[in-house]
Amino acid sequence: MSRIGNKLVTIPAGVTVTEENGCAKVVGPKGTLLVPLNHGISMHVEGNEVKFTRANELKQTKQNHGTTRANVHNAIVGVSEGYKKQLEMRGIGYKAQLMGSNLQLWAGYSHTITIVPDKGVKVTCTSPTEITVEGIDKQAVGQTAARIRAVREPEPYLGKGIRYVGEYVATKEGKRAGAK
Repeated sequence: MSRIGNKLVTIPAGVTVTEENGCAKVVGPKGTLLVPLNHGISMHVEGNEVKFTRANELKQTKQNHGTTRANVHNAIVGVSEGYKKQLEMRGIGYKAQLMGSNLQLWAGYSHTITIVPDKGVKVTCTSPTEITVEGIDKQAVGQTAARIRAVREPEPYLGKGIRYVGEYVATKEGKRAGAK
């Protein structure tokens, strides 16, 4: 039994959910998203709630049940509230700058790195070391933020690198700390 798949999704005011050509079309104040419905999963909109049912009890259908429900829920939250990820750069000379819609990073390399955000994602720099990634598609926002972080992941000795705001990075002692 899928516990997540059987959970009802509440539709907030100002958002509409319809089924079109095997996809769930979610329209809200921030935009429109199309979420594909997996094979064997059907969607029923009743009032301000969405219910998902599966056609059979095959293992793959059971797995798709919860995934489909979660994807539609994420789309509803995205078009009503949106998603946001914040990153910070730590290190001497580390900085970020916008060049049009692209992000230019100076992260300790001999060259600059240019990150092109995914479609529907907006990147802003509140300061030279703070980056904000926003959008309505949870997957695209997370993927763009992960690509930015992967340019220079935080290292465990000095903590230099690009990290999410609030991310804890465990630091190690250096060689000299253990020497006698």
